[in-house]
Amino acid sequence: MNVVITLDHHYFRTPDGTVWTHGVHAYPLWKRYLSVFDGVKVVARVRDVAQPQANWSAAVGTGVAISGLPDYRGPWQYLTKSVSVREAIRKAVDPRDAVIMRVSSHIAGCLEPFLARRGQPYGVEVINDPFDLFAPKALDYRLRPLFRWEFRRQLRRQCERAGAAAYVTDRALQSRYPCPRFTAGVSDVEIPPEALRAEPRFFPRGNDSGLEFRLITVGTLEQMCKAPDVLIQATAQCASAGLNVTLRVAGDGKHRNELERLAARLGIAGRVHFLGELPAGASVRDALDSSDVFVLPSRSEGLPRALVEAMARSLPCVASAVGGIPELLAAEDLVPPADPPSLARKLIEVLRDPNRLNSMSVRNRRRAADFQEDRLATRRNEFFREVRRITNRYLTASPCGQRPRRADAARSPLW
Repeated sequence: MNVVITLDHHYFRTPDGTVWTHGVHAYPLWKRYLSVFDGVKVVARVRDVAQPQANWSAAVGTGVAISGLPDYRGPWQYLTKSVSVREAIRKAVDPRDAVIMRVSSHIAGCLEPFLARRGQPYGVEVINDPFDLFAPKALDYRLRPLFRWEFRRQLRRQCERAGAAAYVTDRALQSRYPCPRFTAGVSDVEIPPEALRAEPRFFPRGNDSGLEFRLITVGTLEQMCKAPDVLIQATAQCASAGLNVTLRVAGDGKHRNELERLAARLGIAGRVHFLGELPAGASVRDALDSSDVFVLPSRSEGLPRALVEAMARSLPCVASAVGGIPELLAAEDLVPPADPPSLARKLIEVLRDPNRLNSMSVRNRRRAADFQEDRLATRRNEFFREVRRITNRYLTASPCGQRPRRADAARSPLW
């Protein structure tokens, strides 16, 4: 049995037909599903380009194919292509396929009503919370309040109707978007053996020594959901308090120039260094290893990959108390979102206490070890097998070509 996976992601296709991506949505991610399914078809937006960039990697491989949707960005472009997008989504899903939707997702919102009419079951992987994703200042859409309400409503309905649900958190997303059937808490963040630092770090002195302390954050600058503006403001306040701190920002996007201007306006342009988008893997680990404290003051999160990767490098971490972050860090290492003074006070408190930095390093490395493949694979495969089981049950009760009546399909999915 094959599985169709839908997600909101942009892939790139070169003239030779190869599909490329940057970041984590490459072939190794989809290869996991082959432990239970015979083949994987990823349904996502695809843009044609002349050639791949240096930091891109192949999205396809043995057993994995991409079913491309017309590419669009934002609601206005979608409106011009909505008919072709919806038709492509429907054609990509065969009644004999298992279906897993990574949500919240606009593409899942297009597909789920069609599956309900057909009576075809599906599973969901809940990887983010639209209530946080569309929080004030996280995104700059004019219709952000409407999207926040609508996508949250959609996600609740999708989880209620799902035959199985996997959540990237242990508790946070489950409480807001419950599934009444099979559920599993299993992160999609996986730490390979080489990414887990052998030992915790040791800090012999605090920042009162006058030596430079290097802060780092990792995340897209395409939107402000990771709150780099808040971190730059907090860094300026730390410097004003007499601490010798610098900040490195790994990531790129349309807000970079705005953030550079903010750092200049606050008088810390020389303390803030923009690294651009780093290739996943060794380049990110090198940047983390040459830093002292990782900071993630996000306005919205599911369970952040960048934070887990920093913890795996034994970095002390300070982050906002949103999404699944409180499941990763101790309460004393958390701050309210969108609050530069609170973040600055926390950083000053941490940087001046070497014993605390040492204990944070030990604690974070230990927690990151929970995200190794051998600890995640069992729970992940249980979810995959449940999706395969409910699909087999659907096919047995309603053979291909004999769809349930429309009204019955909407009321009584066959799981």
